[in-house]
Amino acid sequence: MDIQQIEQILQEQLQLTEVKVSADGSHYSVRAVGDCFADVSRVRQQQMIYGPLMAAIQDGSIHAVSIRTFTPAQWRREKLLNSSM
Repeated sequence: MDIQQIEQILQEQLQLTEVKVSADGSHYSVRAVGDCFADVSRVRQQQMIYGPLMAAIQDGSIHAVSIRTFTPAQWRREKLLNSSM
């Protein structure tokens, strides 16, 4: 599955502020930033990402997904912490 397709699907389904997908074969890494992750458990956040991608997971287009989710405030803090290293 194409990276841009995954980004578009997640953007449309979750109205994300930012989404970045990278791939290594059929193994994908997703960084998603959106208000939809506020006050939601980590398990539910993962489910929110898996949901729109389930058809591609089931047909084998996506074999594995590594997911990192942030609210916009969490993402700003993450960028600040990592930029000082």
